[in-house]
Amino acid sequence: MWAGAGPLPTIAPMPAPDSAPPATPFEWMGGEPRIRQLVDRFYDLMDLEPGYAELRATHGSTLDDARDKLFWFLCGWLGGPDHYQDRFGHPRLRARHMPFAIGILERDQWVTCMDQAMGETGVPEDLRARLNQSFMNTADWMRNR
Repeated sequence: MWAGAGPLPTIAPMPAPDSAPPATPFEWMGGEPRIRQLVDRFYDLMDLEPGYAELRATHGSTLDDARDKLFWFLCGWLGGPDHYQDRFGHPRLRARHMPFAIGILERDQWVTCMDQAMGETGVPEDLRARLNQSFMNTADWMRNR
């Protein structure tokens, strides 16, 4: 369910199943507009859903900086432009997340929130399953308590 102002933005449809598969997950997702939509929904859910309260608490008073950084990171990680690395260098994910207390609860809330966002923004099921596995592996590696 979309909780933003108005309907979901219209995004070009994914390629038909009989066409050649996209070369990267970035293309499969639909490029920057779809990744921005996913990231915005992820942070909207984090802000709105009580089930993500502990995760939300780790992010400070505003989510604007986090929205941009995750969008920039995901673009490159999914095979598109390296916006994050162009701005900040190598992501060094674990090191950059060490100041934040990340336990099993926060890990699970992050992965669940992202899965919900992927479902609500129409990420294809087979790609969603692959991304969920990668997100869980990375989120588990980020745990520091």
